[in-house]
Amino acid sequence: MEWLKVKEVANLVGISVRTLHHYDEIGLLIPQETTEAGYRLYSNKDLETLQQILFFKELGFQLKQIKEIINNPLFDSEEALQLHKKALYEKRDRLNKMISMLEKTIEYTKGEIEMTNKEKFEGFNFSHNPFEQEARERWGNQAVDQSNKKLAKLSQKEQLALTQEWDKIYQKLATLRHESPHSADAQEAIKDWYDYLNNHFGTYTFEAFKGLGLLYVDDQRFTKNIDKYGEGLAKFMSEAMGVFADNQMHS
Repeated sequence: MEWLKVKEVANLVGISVRTLHHYDEIGLLIPQETTEAGYRLYSNKDLETLQQILFFKELGFQLKQIKEIINNPLFDSEEALQLHKKALYEKRDRLNKMISMLEKTIEYTKGEIEMTNKEKFEGFNFSHNPFEQEARERWGNQAVDQSNKKLAKLSQKEQLALTQEWDKIYQKLATLRHESPHSADAQEAIKDWYDYLNNHFGTYTFEAFKGLGLLYVDDQRFTKNIDKYGEGLAKFMSEAMGVFADNQMHS
């Protein structure tokens, strides 16, 4: 894996080192590695995240909004890129209209052409950003406000440890996904997931935990992200979570 130092990333992207430091400090882009001497090291995955951040910035999002979106468990980077593309095409069309209107205005001021009042304002659009609304509907802040508040209080080291614990649980569940969700090993692993959520992301009743499991298969965004650990994992987890919740509620 290729690692880049902060100055190398700054030169590559065309932003300042201070900007990258700021993104790190606010938890927006925390590099995956730091040397013993304290130097930040950025991976290819970090660069992909940075690209997403800059796309969102280009489309008018505030850093706080971007952090909420990309930290949402439902966030799908590929889907976001498609939305970025759609929004930029719309922005390009709007700019083309404004350029055309500007050229006409120049001719109008010279007395070369006539121009209606309507034509003088073609291209201006003061309505809210439709892309922002769509992004919020998909990955909006309400679903992750509680999680973000907790995460914001953690140090970078604690946040990294949290991510590693999440990853460890999912990897363990992935190795069990071909077993019965009723098995002792499956139920032990899914209890780890239940405890993890309750320890770090609020209080989940057994009913809510079961409902979350249903989302894993009902919402393709969940399914796609979870199945990155192994095909069929989302379905296995959903069934195991249902078994776990039922057992606890009827014990």
